[in-house]
Amino acid sequence: EVQLVESGGGLVQAGGSLRLSCVASGLTSNEYAIGWFRQAPGKEREGLSCISGTEGSTYYVGSGKGRVLLSRDNAKNMVYLQMNSLKPEDTAVYYCAADITSCHREMKYWGKGTLVTVSS
Repeated sequence: EVQLVESGGGLVQAGGSLRLSCVASGLTSNEYAIGWFRQAPGKEREGLSCISGTEGSTYYVGSGKGRVLLSRDNAKNMVYLQMNSLKPEDTAVYYCAADITSCHREMKYWGKGTLVTVSS
């Protein structure tokens, strides 16, 4: 019933920028928490940013801190991740994920991901 669909991935040169999008459906309201994670080959899943439903706070964690910006458009049920100053080590599959209210490592709902490749 709940569906998250990411888009916006692709190939970008190091130092470039990219904006990822995620559209959410099947959630009863915009009070849910939603954020972005990524997973590179052979690496553990890493959280990047998340906005909570109850607190209305946006969190930035991990190696992307300072280079990513999360935004939310409640009218469109969409969230975005603006990524700047991209590095080859940012190459990964990027996922959006949601839960009922709070941001945490093991979110309940996940999209299938969008691949970002950063060339040297």
